[in-house]
Amino acid sequence: MMAMDDRDNLRARLERMPDHLSDELVRRIERDRARGHRNPYRAPDDGACRRYDRPSDRSSMWRPAYVRDVEKIMHLPAYNRYAGKTQVFSFRSNDDLSRRGLHVQLVARIARDIGRALDLNCDLIEAIGLGHDLGHTPFGHAGERYLNEAYRKRTGRFFFHNVHSVRVMDVLYGRNVSLQTLDGALTHNGEYEQRVFDLSGLRDFDEFDRTVELCSVQGGRAIGHLKPMTLEGCVVRIADIIAYVGRDRQDAIEAGLLDEDAFEDGMGGRYNTWILSRASVDIIENSYGKNRIEMSEPMFEELRRAKAENYAKIYRSGGIEGECAEVLSGAFEQMYDTFYDDLRRGNEDSFIFRHHIARISRSLAHYGASYDWQSDLHQTVVDYIASMTDGYFAELATKLLPDVDLPRRTYINER
Repeated sequence: MMAMDDRDNLRARLERMPDHLSDELVRRIERDRARGHRNPYRAPDDGACRRYDRPSDRSSMWRPAYVRDVEKIMHLPAYNRYAGKTQVFSFRSNDDLSRRGLHVQLVARIARDIGRALDLNCDLIEAIGLGHDLGHTPFGHAGERYLNEAYRKRTGRFFFHNVHSVRVMDVLYGRNVSLQTLDGALTHNGEYEQRVFDLSGLRDFDEFDRTVELCSVQGGRAIGHLKPMTLEGCVVRIADIIAYVGRDRQDAIEAGLLDEDAFEDGMGGRYNTWILSRASVDIIENSYGKNRIEMSEPMFEELRRAKAENYAKIYRSGGIEGECAEVLSGAFEQMYDTFYDDLRRGNEDSFIFRHHIARISRSLAHYGASYDWQSDLHQTVVDYIASMTDGYFAELATKLLPDVDLPRRTYINER
C-alpha cells in the first residue's frame, strides 16, 4: 500500500502533466499545414509492398493501398470473432465489460488521433490497429499462455498472439495484406514498453519471414527486440498500452473486483480519460517532425507505474488467473491432444475438420490457394484453438471432456 505522502506526490506529478499541446507546437503545425508540408517520414500509399502483385490489390484514388488492407481485415471471419473474445474478464455476465473487438477499435482510434497530428498515414494506422490482435486466443493472455505451454511442450516452438496475427492474415486467409500492415501487427506487442521507438529498417518479405520464424523459435527473446518498420506501427504499439491501461481499470470497477479508490493515483475509472489525453499530447509534443516516436521520461515512467499496478491488482487476481485457472489450463491441454489425435487418425467427423479445416479450405479456394494442414498437425491444432471464441471453447470443452466443468455465463439467477 502506498504511503499517504507518496500518494500526494504522485497526484501532484500527474496534475502537472499537460492535457493540451503547447502554443509553440500548435503554431508550428498550423504553419506546416498552411504551406502544404507533408511529413517526410510517413508511409506513402505507393510504397505499400505486397507478397503478390495482383491487379485487384493495386492502390486507386478511391481505395488507396492501406484502405484496402482495412477492408480485407474487417471482412475476415477472425475479425468477426473479436466480439466473442475476452479482453480481461471472461466468465462474467456483464455486457458493459470490454471485449477484444472494442479494444482494437480503441487502439485504432487513439493511434489515428496521434497520427493525424503527426501527419502520418492514418489508413495504415487503422489497418494495423484493427488487425493486430487477430491471432489472439480465447480467454485473453491467460489463454495465450496455456496454448503456448501446450504447443511448447510438444514441439519446442512458441506461440505468441502477435506472430499468429500475421499467420491469420498472410497464410490462413491469404488476403495479400501489405508488408507494412503485417509488420505493424507483428511488432505491436505492448508488453515490452519503450520510451523511444526507432525504426527497424525492414525492407522486404524475405527479411520479414525470417523474423517471424525467429519469433516462433526463440519466443520472447526475439519478440523483445522487435521494432516496427514504420512510424505508423510505432504509434499503434504505444496506443495499445494507452488503450488498455485505463479501460481495464474501468472494467475491474464495473466487474466489482475493485473500488474507485483502489488505485494509487486516486482516480479510479477516471484514469482512462486522464491517460488518453495526457499520453497522446505527450507523444505528439515529443515526436512531431522526428523520424521516431517518443514520449517524455515522466510519461514513460507513469505508463510503467500504471501498468505494473494493473498487473498487481487486476490481471493476476481478477482475470482468468484468479478464477478456474487450473481447470482452464487442463482444458487447453486435453483439447490439444484430442484434436491432434483426430488429425492423426483422419477422423473427419471431428470438429477440427468440420468447423476449421473445411471453412479455411473454402475461404482459400476463392484465391486459388489451399490449406496445407497435413504438413504440420501441431500447427493445425494451434490454428483451430487460437481461432475459438470464449463461448465456443467453453461449450466444446464441456461437450468433449466430461471431467471439465467451466463456468457458464448467465444473466439471471433464479432464486
